[in-house]
Amino acid sequence: MTQPVYLDHAATTPVRDEVMAAMAPFFGARFGNPSSVHRWGREARVALDEARERLAACLGAHADEVCFTSGGTEGDNFAILGPFRTLRAQGRDAAITSPIEHKAVLAAVHQVAHEGGEERIVRVTPDGLVDMAHFAELLDARVAVVSAMWVNNEVGVLQDVPALAAQSKAAGALFHTDAVQAFGKVSINAKQTPFDLLTISGHKFGAPKGIGALFIRRDTPLEPMFHGGSQDRGRRPGTENVAFAVGLATAAELLLAEHEAEHVRLSAMRTLLEQGLRERIPDVIIHAEGAPRAPHITNVSIPGTSSESMLMALDLRGIACSAGSACQSGSVSASHVLSAMGVSPDIANAALRLSLGCLSTAACVQRTIDVLATLAEKSRVGKAASASCAFVPVEF
Repeated sequence: MTQPVYLDHAATTPVRDEVMAAMAPFFGARFGNPSSVHRWGREARVALDEARERLAACLGAHADEVCFTSGGTEGDNFAILGPFRTLRAQGRDAAITSPIEHKAVLAAVHQVAHEGGEERIVRVTPDGLVDMAHFAELLDARVAVVSAMWVNNEVGVLQDVPALAAQSKAAGALFHTDAVQAFGKVSINAKQTPFDLLTISGHKFGAPKGIGALFIRRDTPLEPMFHGGSQDRGRRPGTENVAFAVGLATAAELLLAEHEAEHVRLSAMRTLLEQGLRERIPDVIIHAEGAPRAPHITNVSIPGTSSESMLMALDLRGIACSAGSACQSGSVSASHVLSAMGVSPDIANAALRLSLGCLSTAACVQRTIDVLATLAEKSRVGKAASASCAFVPVEF
């Protein structure tokens, strides 16, 4: 039987064995509530505090700057709406973002407008980079927060976060970056880059779904999203998920320990994948190819095909990938990221996101190249036959 191929690591990753082992005691004997004063509670509190300190070290941060969340969507909403709701009383009632952000950011910025503020969308270049001249035009004394994704989740483009953060700070605005796809793929250090807020999500790097963190630089003004308890200094009330916090810290440490070697490995495999596709499918389009990119994501379109049909055909052959973000309830529709980059609808509707990670091997990549080349040829034969009114069955 042919081995399945998983090329959707940007959507989620398997929980690492080491992470499951680290979490296991907190589902059993070490079950205490960290807010309780007895020994079970104290034991849980120590584990939670240690997890916060360990994760902070991975970010170059202080422990009190780490707020555990349920993942990227909660972190993004907190990072945008929290500062806006605090700073609008001072006349800062606008938020800036780009049109290629994750829907969590775009929806949060839209909520700013719904609550009486202003959403400002900065243009991007055809390669998916923020138009810095337009950004300068939008940045003024009314801006409360700027949000820009460090690594785009669909095309892998690396934004110049240090420059964007510095300009935002110079204008008196807070700067947030969604680093869900960046953590462990690029160097992130809160002491070296002047971002105020940064989001990560554990299931992208070997921790469970349902745990993430928001870095909040000391003295950053933001209103809590929830109310009803004093946990996490009142920023996120509710009983903490000790097991998952421990799992997140463990996964983060493992990821950073392997960062350099994995960067080299994934870069080599992405090169193999893209070169192989170009050789077998000469008209393949590699989106954002000319921009700086993280090593684990490539987004391609094969003219004359459709994302939906190709995804179904690939799945039948045991190959998993996606058409873009996984947060679309299983739907397949034209990517808002590619549309914002000026990609035509027919090409955007043919896009596939192939994302590499811990389950990726050279053999997996080669099989994907072979299958995509075969499917592309069958699709074109079928279209040519249809155009000549002849019936030629195309097996997907």
